[in-house]
Amino acid sequence: MQKKRLLIYAHYYIPDVASTGQILCELAEGMKESFDITVICVVPSYEGAVAAKYKEKRYYYEEINGINLIRIRVPDFSKQSKLSRIKNIVSYFFGAMSATFKASGQDYVYAISQPPILGGLLGVWGKWIKRAKYIYNIQDFNPEQTIAVGYSNNRLVLRLMMMLDKFSCKRADKVIVVGRDMVETLKKRFGGKNVPRYTFINNWIDEQAIYPLSPYTDKVMTFKQRYGIDGKFNIMYSGNIGLYYDLENIIRVMGKFPSGTKTADGRELIFTFVGAGTKLEELKAYKEDHKLYNVEFIPYQDSEDLIYSLNAGDVHLCVNAKDIKGVSVPSKCYGIMAVGKPILGVLEKGSECAQIIADTGCGSCCEPGDYASIENRIRWFIDNAGSERFAEMGMRGRAYLEKNLAKDISIKNYIREISEC
Repeated sequence: MQKKRLLIYAHYYIPDVASTGQILCELAEGMKESFDITVICVVPSYEGAVAAKYKEKRYYYEEINGINLIRIRVPDFSKQSKLSRIKNIVSYFFGAMSATFKASGQDYVYAISQPPILGGLLGVWGKWIKRAKYIYNIQDFNPEQTIAVGYSNNRLVLRLMMMLDKFSCKRADKVIVVGRDMVETLKKRFGGKNVPRYTFINNWIDEQAIYPLSPYTDKVMTFKQRYGIDGKFNIMYSGNIGLYYDLENIIRVMGKFPSGTKTADGRELIFTFVGAGTKLEELKAYKEDHKLYNVEFIPYQDSEDLIYSLNAGDVHLCVNAKDIKGVSVPSKCYGIMAVGKPILGVLEKGSECAQIIADTGCGSCCEPGDYASIENRIRWFIDNAGSERFAEMGMRGRAYLEKNLAKDISIKNYIREISEC
């Protein structure tokens, strides 16, 4: 029997390291036995630079692991410049609209909420042009996220954003959100009346690719030695060093633990930031200005090396800024659980990841903005380093993930929900 055709709008796709791009790659490859899949995305450009080989034509056609890609040329951009980012995003939006005509007839159209607002509108466009069923996957609610982090205070713009994204929700045949708290946000948008048809499916990590390793594994040791963290107690933040995580204030808390601070088992404390983003240079400057010699910055790791970098952390920070509850779910939580490490959560009570941590006991949480509690949680991990209680905390997260958050479970749910539209 001929497979149904599914068109996916994905702002980023592999080899870009954006978390949504990685998730969409795994989702597409996991569904390819059920659907004939085409992905419309940008040429590799997550870090802002576009390789010369992708600057010659408007569209590039590729096939990766059985998935057909239509890549759109976009201009270089700087993550520190709002104007250049907007230009890049708008180029993707109009390029994706045009590329829709280059995809063959489709039965389903799937779009995510990236870029903000425009991702949902692309799904509506695809539904109209292809006369297909439309599935809108909301990874982040906007303008709610924009308001929470103070990215814009223009009421007219925010009102327009809300109107447009509600329009995308209404036109969707199904809305999929990635957190239980996000279900409540969707209902609130519509005042509990005429709420679009929706379902909740967790994001995931590939638990067979990311798993616990001995700290003495060769490649884990190599990673530690390369960045000067061998033999140290490493509290790690791994992911986007961007607007939504309050890292510029959390690094100030780290400053309360001077170089030479020792854990209960005698190791020297170090804080590491692995990744890149709009706040990276600000954090680096703060480190230099305040002589935080036990804070290190490490570049993004290739996906095949992520298992080693995550296993190099002893405790991992999982952070969201205040008022992000019900708006976004930090997928980094699943990667931390996959390697069996304790989580230091800076998350609002009742948010999706805070609920998981509370239910499993795989870490310790405090509220965003409560810097005294963050400091106290760090001290608890320092005082309990090397203990049986410490080790058990992380492994509880791994056990829960294998049972409830495995990749195959979520992908099967996506196949079912899309097929039932």
